[in-house]
Amino acid sequence: MDPLELVRRWPVVRQLTGGDPLGRGEAVRSNAPEPWKPRTDEADTVTRSICPFCAVGCGQKVYSKQGRVTQIEGDPDSPISRGRLCPRGSSSLSLVTSPSRITKVRYRRPGGTDWEDLDLDTAMDMIADRVVDTRARTWQDTDDEGRVLNRTLGFAHLGGATLDNEENYLLMKLYTALGAVQVENQARM
Repeated sequence: MDPLELVRRWPVVRQLTGGDPLGRGEAVRSNAPEPWKPRTDEADTVTRSICPFCAVGCGQKVYSKQGRVTQIEGDPDSPISRGRLCPRGSSSLSLVTSPSRITKVRYRRPGGTDWEDLDLDTAMDMIADRVVDTRARTWQDTDDEGRVLNRTLGFAHLGGATLDNEENYLLMKLYTALGAVQVENQARM
């Protein structure tokens, strides 16, 4: 294409040389092919969700096509965010679809230098065994003066701000039942 023709296609040149000096019409129109379509038009399902990044709980609409997430946007019906997302919330799509996302249980043995993949059942059994063992080894019925304690200081729980109230409630019940007294949530700090 002729370089002069390229320059004539620039919006500012069209604005200054054409019949649209205020740049409110044809001069500022994109050179892209018509028609424009939103990325969400091709989705076959729309699921309402909550942003996973902090404890604010902004509403999201998750658009999927053939079972794969294609777009995530703010939910205008959300009373919290009214369709707006912060930069982290706007990056939710990459959180779900990133090719570098780890989707397997990774484990590095004590003293080891390499990670290995474990199946979920094996990992859950290992965690349960360690919790039961630690609780048994560190259980305190009473203190030195005979006061009842019924606790363990052998493990603690620190929850993240991505957990909602219901998840934190259930975790608190679990750790209280296990006898842990050091239970905290990052959203409260």
